Amino acid sequence: MSNFTHYQAHTGAQAGKFFKATVFESPRLLLGVNCLEPGQAHHAHSHDGQDKFYYVIEGEGAFTVGAEAQTAGPGSVIWAPGGVEHGVSNTGASRLVVLMGLAPWK
Repeated sequence: MSNFTHYQAHTGAQAGKFFKATVFESPRLLLGVNCLEPGQAHHAHSHDGQDKFYYVIEGEGAFTVGAEAQTAGPGSVIWAPGGVEHGVSNTGASRLVVLMGLAPWK
């Protein structure tokens, strides 16, 4: 496996639910790309003992972290501490692409 890649090599679409792909994985970190088509969502969930971040690359979405909600577009970073519910839905007219990280991973 190379230590270099481009996010577009990990994008795609899936009917009925959002698309996700692993970019890099180690015992300490999972880095992935999530692609949500207009109207798709990754419903509220949490990860006990794992922090998560989203970095918006393309598109726009509605993000929630705990009781906080905000629309975010390219360049935005969203942080969800371990154990706090978080989710995202694509409220825009084009694909939402986010770089996602979870740590610790295993």
